[in-house]
Amino acid sequence: MGQLILRKADFFTSVGQAVAVADRYPQNVFAEHTHEFCELVLVWRGNGLHVLNDRPYRITRGDLFYIRAEDKHSYASVNDLVLQNIIYCPDRLKLNFDWDAHIPGFSGPERRAHWRLGSTGMSQARQVIAQLEHESAHPDVQVNDMAELLFAQLVVTLKRHRYTTDNLSATSREPLLDKLITALAGSLDTPFVLETFCEQEQCSERPLRQQFRSQTGMTISQYLRQLRICHAQYLLQHTEILIGDIAMQCGFEDSNYFSVVFNREIGMTPGQWRHRSRDGTASNINMMND
Repeated sequence: MGQLILRKADFFTSVGQAVAVADRYPQNVFAEHTHEFCELVLVWRGNGLHVLNDRPYRITRGDLFYIRAEDKHSYASVNDLVLQNIIYCPDRLKLNFDWDAHIPGFSGPERRAHWRLGSTGMSQARQVIAQLEHESAHPDVQVNDMAELLFAQLVVTLKRHRYTTDNLSATSREPLLDKLITALAGSLDTPFVLETFCEQEQCSERPLRQQFRSQTGMTISQYLRQLRICHAQYLLQHTEILIGDIAMQCGFEDSNYFSVVFNREIGMTPGQWRHRSRDGTASNINMMND
């Protein structure tokens, strides 16, 4: 079976349309594919497994991806996953704007694909996207020009508010939930104690746990465990690091316990997964839902 390719003609209303919004309410499981266009992916709530160029990411609210046409990706193990795809054709953009400076990998291979947005950035991005959708629903002779202007506003907004996934200082003025998700992403190889986090932030554990589950569809411990398993999958496939050392780098002090957890989540041992992933068969293996 050949690679699934999403075609421009199926997503754009005309050959002159450069930008469109593709809602995923919710995003269902979607097989690995590439595109004839590029896209920005913004996750609003829920969770899922996003495999991008054979690298697994456990995604939830605030995750942001810059996807190039040639990138291959898929969605699996989704749980009330709500996201929006802003799709665009670089060759159709006519606005005299420095797209390279605002969209990682716009015209070159060097780029960071995965970022995060805090609540402030998400709110501002939503407003621009809503305007972009409104323009698309009421086409006139200026619709493509307006859409491109709004797209430029969106990519500037995203650049202003995006931050690397483990940059805790970037969330200093954001709500507690943003701080917590970023703190968890920065705890892949170190213990995370919620009680200590709540003491530092002077907040109560129970409401934070409830808010986290409401927005992500997971408990805090489930999310952190799956972040660590995703990181382990990447290291197993792309490095020669010993499995025991990978366990340590992914926050598991006991390699036997790491193997038990990995097997429970993925359905095979770390060694089996390393072998199968290098045979090119693991990219479509679903991570188990809790």
